[in-house]
Amino acid sequence: MKRTITHLADGRELIYFDLRDDADHSAVDTRDLPPRPYASELRYDPLMDEWVAVARHRQTRTHLPSADECPLCPAHPGSEIPSPYDVAVFENRFPSFSFNVGEYEQVGGLSEVRPGIGRCEVVCFTSDHDASFSSLSDEQVELVMEAWADRTAELSALPGVEQVFCFENRGEEIGITLPHPHGQIYAYPYVTPRTRQMLDAAARHRGGNLFADVLAAERRGPRVVGSNEHWTAFVPAAARYPFEVHVYPHRRVPDIPALSSEERASFGPLYTDVLRRLDGLFGVSMPYIAAWHQAPVTYRRDLAHLHLQLFSIRRAPNKLKYLAGSESAMGAFVNDVLPEEAARMLRESR
Repeated sequence: MKRTITHLADGRELIYFDLRDDADHSAVDTRDLPPRPYASELRYDPLMDEWVAVARHRQTRTHLPSADECPLCPAHPGSEIPSPYDVAVFENRFPSFSFNVGEYEQVGGLSEVRPGIGRCEVVCFTSDHDASFSSLSDEQVELVMEAWADRTAELSALPGVEQVFCFENRGEEIGITLPHPHGQIYAYPYVTPRTRQMLDAAARHRGGNLFADVLAAERRGPRVVGSNEHWTAFVPAAARYPFEVHVYPHRRVPDIPALSSEERASFGPLYTDVLRRLDGLFGVSMPYIAAWHQAPVTYRRDLAHLHLQLFSIRRAPNKLKYLAGSESAMGAFVNDVLPEEAARMLRESR
C-alpha cells in the first residue's frame, strides 16, 4: 500500500491510499474555495445526559448533484479529489466537528454550550461512480480497511477526541447527499450514547465478556447468515430493523487497527457476500447503514469488542420501516420481521 498526503485549496487534508507504488498524485487543487466553517456548537441535553451538535453550515452542503458534477469523481473542475485514486480520504468540507473553533455564547437554562471540536472525514471507496461496496474486489476492500485502520489510529490520537466512528450510508431512502460509493468517519469529542449504553451493559454482565458471549451463542444458533475462519455474520436475536446483520471477528479486539492482516483480508469476502444477499432479497438496491462499533479512546475500552452493524430500513419490496412514534419518541423499537425469518431469507438470497 502507498499512502500519500496532500492538501486541498482551502487547507483541508487529502490522503490517497493506493495499491500501486507508482501512483501519481502531483495534481493540485486550484479551486477558489470559501473559508472553512467554524466547528459546530455542542449543546448539552440535561434530560437525556447527551450532547447535541448544532451545525448550521451543513444546510448548504452539496445535495444529489448530477454524475458529471460529482465532487467525489476525480480530476474535474469541481472535484474534491484532483487525481485518479484507489481509495481517497479527505476532511469534510461541511463537517459536524472540527478544530476550527469560533466564538460560542451560552444559551442559558440548564444547557451548556461548548465547541464541537473533532474531525469529520470522507472515505471514497473507489473512483468508479457507478460501483458499490458490494462490487469491490477483495483487494479493494482490504485497502479500504487499511484506510479505516490508519484513520482510526490517527484520529484517536487527536486532543479532545473520545471516539472514532467509521460508517457508510447507502441509498436516497437513508438520506445520502452524494450517490458516489463512499463512507464517513466521525471523531467525536464525547462517547456516543449508543456506545456508552453498550459498554455499561457489558460492565454489568456477569461471567465472561458480554460481546464474546453473544457471539458464541449466536454462532451455535439459527440466525447465522455466513462465516469463515475469522468472522461470523448473524442476525441478532433482538434485531431492531427488518434486516439487520452483525459481523463479528472471532478474536476479541477493540478496534480496526488491532485486526491482524489475516483478519483484514478475510473480512471482504464475507461482508460483500452479505451485501449482495441484501440486494438480492427484493431485486433492488437495498438502502442501508453500515456502522463500525469500535472501542472509545479511554472509556471502558477493555470491555469493547469490535463489530460491524449493518441494517436496512426496507421491510418489503415497496415498503420502508419508518422510525415513527414508538421508535423516535420513546426509543422503543417494534420490528416487522422475525429475526429468524430474516436470517433464512438472507441465507437463501442470491
